[in-house]
Amino acid sequence: MASSQTGYDQPSSSNRSLLKNRIVHIGCGAFFRAHQALVLEKLNQMLPSDWGYTAVSLFSGMPFIQELRNQDHRYTVVEQDHNTVNVQTVESIIDSMHPSLDGIDAIINRMAEPQVSIISLTITEKGYCVDPNTRQFHATHPLIAQDIATPKTPKSALGVIVAALSLRKERGLPALSVMSCDNMPHNGEVTKAAIVAYAKLIDPELAEWISAHISFPSTMVDRIVPATTDESLQNIESLAGKFDPCGLMTEPFLQWVIEDNFVSGRPQWEKIEGVSLVKDVQPYEEMKLRMLNGSHSFLAYTGFLSGYEYISDTMADPNFKEMTRRLMLDEQKPTLQELDDINLVDYSELLLNRFSNPYLKHKTAQIATDGSQKLPQRIIESIGILAKEEQSFAALALATAAWMRYLKGVDENNQPINIIDPLSEHLLSIANQYSTADSMIKALLSEESIFDQSIVQQQPVIDAITRAYVNIEQKGAKKASWKLLFSQHVLLMMSFAIYSPPI
Repeated sequence: MASSQTGYDQPSSSNRSLLKNRIVHIGCGAFFRAHQALVLEKLNQMLPSDWGYTAVSLFSGMPFIQELRNQDHRYTVVEQDHNTVNVQTVESIIDSMHPSLDGIDAIINRMAEPQVSIISLTITEKGYCVDPNTRQFHATHPLIAQDIATPKTPKSALGVIVAALSLRKERGLPALSVMSCDNMPHNGEVTKAAIVAYAKLIDPELAEWISAHISFPSTMVDRIVPATTDESLQNIESLAGKFDPCGLMTEPFLQWVIEDNFVSGRPQWEKIEGVSLVKDVQPYEEMKLRMLNGSHSFLAYTGFLSGYEYISDTMADPNFKEMTRRLMLDEQKPTLQELDDINLVDYSELLLNRFSNPYLKHKTAQIATDGSQKLPQRIIESIGILAKEEQSFAALALATAAWMRYLKGVDENNQPINIIDPLSEHLLSIANQYSTADSMIKALLSEESIFDQSIVQQQPVIDAITRAYVNIEQKGAKKASWKLLFSQHVLLMMSFAIYSPPI
């Protein structure tokens, strides 16, 4: 029953009556609702079909699920930048579930319904219970250990999916595809490896069936979707003409690159602008993880330490903006494969404009969460490539050092930092138990669950990160960034003076 307070008393579109539970999505967060669910909504408006979502939250989010149910699973997405304002009602979600509201058995059985063709996920890197460095399945993870003991009542996303696949196998139902939409390199391969490894521990025969019949397409997703704030809800209300507690603000830009590897059909996503079906997602994954996500992490840690609440505020500082450009073009771009359909210089300028969008209240603190899970693929892999080629990685070292400074738990004004990370207690302890920067940095870099030791134990890498950290400690993140930018400018001018031919 729709709530009169939210303005969803009007009947839904006629196409909505066609929708069935064809995709079960785990992780009913803002990104899914402003990206995958919105894409399907646009597609269903263009080409009416029966493709609909059941959205599942396994842990937090119960109050939100109740809000979504109150308005018949309809909500507003506002896409806005300097030039565009677009207000869209999304109706592609037809049901929602939460263990505390429905029970885990009901969720497992929903995934095992015959018409379900895809299980998709946005559960963040830590939801896959894999080592962030090696990406190997973490069999001793507390959630996994609990699920192994009680596989019929799982808690983890992996455990729930395997329980559902077991039911489908028992019932002789068609195979389906499991599609990760999280920011991990090779996310399809990582998801398959984790699910099969878990299944082997409880039912080796089931693991073989999964390997043989279930497909795991990789994806690359890109759209900036900030967490909802009171200010953004007010903006949505003014633009949509109704209050929507489930509404979202996002940017007009959207990209979704999908490996075309589905065993039981899929929506015609490629009909929507910004969506591509390809044979190999990896070059797009690496481009996005390093240039966008790596730059985001740099801005999050240096910006937060400098007192900036939002990414757009950080980008309004011309030094941070230029430092971000240099990080992308001088350090991330050389590590990437050139793409036929994307010019990386143009892509970097597009990212700078997107980061500067003042309508997106994307908090530096939000992006700074779960750094131990994010830094390996966003920052450290690139350092490894550049160190091997004896090229500069000073900006990437600065990003790493800013994360280490952030882990001390107080900002540059001695205000406490709420560090959200699965390893937060351990990392906070390391960051504060050593009296010298050298000792603290060496201890952090020795964490094998985060860092590839073949990269971070190289002396030039240790030296670069230590220099950057000392600069942050002595001058602050803002001046340390300015100093690095100035030194790079001086080197460029010297290079120009040495190599320019006489006039």
